[in-house]
Amino acid sequence: MILEILGWLLFVIFIGGLLVVGGLLLKGYLTTGTAAGALTGGFFAPKPEKRLDVVDQANIDGRRRLVLIRRDNTEHLIMTGGPVDVVIETGIAPKPAERRAPTEAPTTVYTRPARTLGQAASE
Repeated sequence: MILEILGWLLFVIFIGGLLVVGGLLLKGYLTTGTAAGALTGGFFAPKPEKRLDVVDQANIDGRRRLVLIRRDNTEHLIMTGGPVDVVIETGIAPKPAERRAPTEAPTTVYTRPARTLGQAASE
């Protein structure tokens, strides 16, 4: 009796495992559209670059706050938390990156001739 129950339990676990593996293969095939993509499932593909990012936020009072959001290298200033969320400014260009002056190459302080093989250090 117990062996029969254990046999059925193992059978159900095996069928459940097959369904999980089949579902993962189907998900991989549907996301990539290729049979090779079904095996990897897109799990090891590089993640796409984030398009949306919260740059900065500041509290105005207990309920409202200003949020600076960057989308596709364009910033938008939004006020949230009031009765209505308000877009205050849109299309803000990000600050240009600071340009540093090119640095000079380091100058050699002391040079010595290279030793050849078999030559002692004191010679």
